Amino acid sequence: MPEKDEHVLEAVGRSRVLVREGRVIEVGPPMIRECPLAKKFSTPVDVITPEKVRKNIESRITSYGMCTENRLLESSEDFVTFGASEMISQGIRSKILDVAVIVCEGAGTVITSNPDLVQGIGGRMSGLVSTLPIPGLIERIESIGGVVLDRFNARIDQVAGVELAYKQGYSNVAVTITDPTDGERIRAKYPDVLIFGVHLTGIGKDEAYRMAEVADLASGCASKWIREAAATHALLQAGSAVPVFAFTEKGKCLVLEKVRASRQRFLVKVEKIPYDADKCPEPLV
Repeated sequence: MPEKDEHVLEAVGRSRVLVREGRVIEVGPPMIRECPLAKKFSTPVDVITPEKVRKNIESRITSYGMCTENRLLESSEDFVTFGASEMISQGIRSKILDVAVIVCEGAGTVITSNPDLVQGIGGRMSGLVSTLPIPGLIERIESIGGVVLDRFNARIDQVAGVELAYKQGYSNVAVTITDPTDGERIRAKYPDVLIFGVHLTGIGKDEAYRMAEVADLASGCASKWIREAAATHALLQAGSAVPVFAFTEKGKCLVLEKVRASRQRFLVKVEKIPYDADKCPEPLV
């Protein structure tokens, strides 16, 4: 029998982490040694080791209730400028997008038009491999404008999430995916969906090129193959250390809308892609 409260994440450096009943049970070896983004976490991780990943995840559980029913769910604060949740939530605020299909531990696939819920969930979310339902958390998500695809199993199914969004009458749908196969299935049935590829460290070469063909946007993470695909497929790069690539005009427009709405200052220039001005994750895999 599975545990009643068990969540498998791929966290800092794509370390596989098992969380059960609010406690970190296991932490696997990371795929990379360093990540400039991880060094900026509230609990920073300089050289990535299982012990430091454990401390980081324990800090997330303590500080905002990750993997518990008391998880913080809403935020209007950017954690990174060009993150998937940051750009999708801005798209909803700007009326470019109507709804997002995202993933939350304890709930699985979630559909919502609440931009603060998109950011509160996605901005704090590591790569979620599997999860089991946390009833109290699901009720809270539903009370602030979220629809949980599978309340009884917390199933992660982004294809079914997009289908549900359309059945509910939404258009201008955005979805986050980790597998290009999901993107291909979504694109075949709903060609206008904005697809954002996330959590792509360690993706294979063939899968990276398929992601570049099907996604509007994709995070470069620590993937050498996403960067290679971007060299010939990307229209725009946002950020340099951990870049996001826009592969379509729709993706490009969302990046530029994020720039327009931000009060930060930006340098915009013509440059070869991928452009690495800052220290990248090491190694690229």
